[in-house]
Order: sequence, then C-alpha cells, then structure tokens
Amino acid sequence: MQSYEHFTLVEREMLRIKLQEGKSLRQIAKEMGRSASTISREYRRNGNKDGGYNPWWACSLYLHRRKRCVRKYRLDAEPELLAFTLSRLEEYWSPEIIAAKWKQQQPNAKLSPSTLYAALKGKRLAGYSERTHLLRRGKRKFCNHHNSVKPQHSIHQRPEQIELRRRIGDWEGDTIRGGVGKGYIFTCIDRKSRYLTLSLLPRTRTPQATNAAIRNALEGMPCHSLTLDNGTEFSHHQQLERILDATIYFADPYSPWQRGSNENINGMLRFFFPKGADFRLLSQNDLDRVCRLLNHRPRKCLGWLSPHDIFSAACCT
Repeated sequence: MQSYEHFTLVEREMLRIKLQEGKSLRQIAKEMGRSASTISREYRRNGNKDGGYNPWWACSLYLHRRKRCVRKYRLDAEPELLAFTLSRLEEYWSPEIIAAKWKQQQPNAKLSPSTLYAALKGKRLAGYSERTHLLRRGKRKFCNHHNSVKPQHSIHQRPEQIELRRRIGDWEGDTIRGGVGKGYIFTCIDRKSRYLTLSLLPRTRTPQATNAAIRNALEGMPCHSLTLDNGTEFSHHQQLERILDATIYFADPYSPWQRGSNENINGMLRFFFPKGADFRLLSQNDLDRVCRLLNHRPRKCLGWLSPHDIFSAACCT
C-alpha cells in the first residue's frame, strides 16, 4: 500500500492557484501527483464556508487537528490493566515483571515495561512513583568495599555444580550496614533458586556475632557451600565450616561480580533498608516480612517464577 504524506503549505498554495484557474479536482489531482480522493478530502475539510480555499487557513486547521489527535494513554484506556499494575506495584514488582506476567495472563496482549516506567516517571499513577515503589528508586547504587582475610578455599576452586547453579544449598552471603553504629544485616541467597534469608546483627559484626547470624540465617536450610567476600567479619570461617558442615569459598578482593546474586539482592534490600537506617530498631519479624516479599517476587532469571516456587519445589522433591 502506498504511504500517505500530509499536505504541505506549498501544495496547498498550488491547490489554490489551480482552483482559481477553474480546473476540476480530478485534473488537479493528476497534475499534483495525488489521488482525486485526497484532493477532494483536503478541499472539503479545509476549504472556506463560501466555497473558496485559503492555504494559510487550511494549514492552521490542519495543525489544530494534529494537536488534538493524541492517542489515549493506555492505562487510562484499559481499566483491567491499570488495576493489575497498581496491585503489583503494591507488592513492589518491577515494571518488567508486571509486563511479563500480564502477557502470560493475556497471551495476545502487548505491553512494554517502558510504558509502565513512563507512567511512574510522568506521575500518571496517583500515589505511585519511582521513588516509593521501585526497588532501586530510579537510581543505580553500587558499593565496592572489601577487607581482606586469608581464605582457605578460593572461589576458583568451586566445583562445576556450584558454578552452574545445579543444586539447592549453595549460598552467597554478605553483610549490609545501617548508619554508623546502628547495626548490620547478614544477607544470604541461594544460587540456584535466589531464595533469600536474613539475620540481624543489631550491634556489631565481630567474627563471633557474624558466625551466629549466619547460623541463624541458615538454620533448617540445606547447605552445601557458602561463598563470601573478604570482609574481616568472616575471619573465623574455619569455625563456621565446622558449624555448617559445608565448604566456605571466598571471592577475589574488589570483585563483587563474582557474587552477583548476592550483590543484586543487597541492592534490592536497600529499598527497604536505606543507607543510614537504624537497624537496631528492627526485629527479626521485620526481616522475615521483607524476605517473604522478595521470595514471592517473580524473577526474570527464573523464567518469571519466584524464588519460593523454585526452592519449595526442589526441597519437596
């Protein structure tokens, strides 16, 4: 099908001249290389009431209609999609997850995450914004901070089944801090399922306190290995290996990408526990609530299943 081009001011001026010459619309169309219906429509829509034709007035009418011809915003046009989006934002799902799950429920529907990002950025969803309902609050935050220890097992010694995430029970761990002197949280994530556990260190992160927090976080969980960074709080790792009956591996200094799952979940946790927060005011129940939210949140890397789906299915079988 031939593409359509809007009339230009030059063409409108040419149309006026040919009309004044008394030529028919079909003849004008042939000379201008346009279809007769196009010339007829232009004359009918933009001509004067007295039968004349003013190219400047016609161009003004055209521009006025163009400004009014705006596609209706999709979330306003589809109440069901709007309700679904708001309900999932209440659970702190990302626009990418919302779009994926919507398309699973509506196989013939099309929805781009950018539509939802634009809605949040443009403040089209009353009561919802990037800052209040996106885990990264519209920003990317990254902290690269390590203290070296003397590891007994390097990350490069991990067997293939750990590297390829083939089993439940291979964990990555780290600590995140609140304000100065306001406590710490130990975070632990299963490499295969991305299942998260948290444990509170309300005062200090001494090696003894950290070991106790790790033991609490992994209590009742299958544990074959644990990968940590080089923070001094993990310096009693040999004792921890005996407690967990698992091998502990250490990443290289200044290499957070080697524990990508853990670094990613720490960034998500900063949505709930911002830098400078007082962790001494938290209870384990507060941490468990956040764990439930994130463990039931679908993940792209899991085929839009949740960590709970993968972890519980594997443990049950």
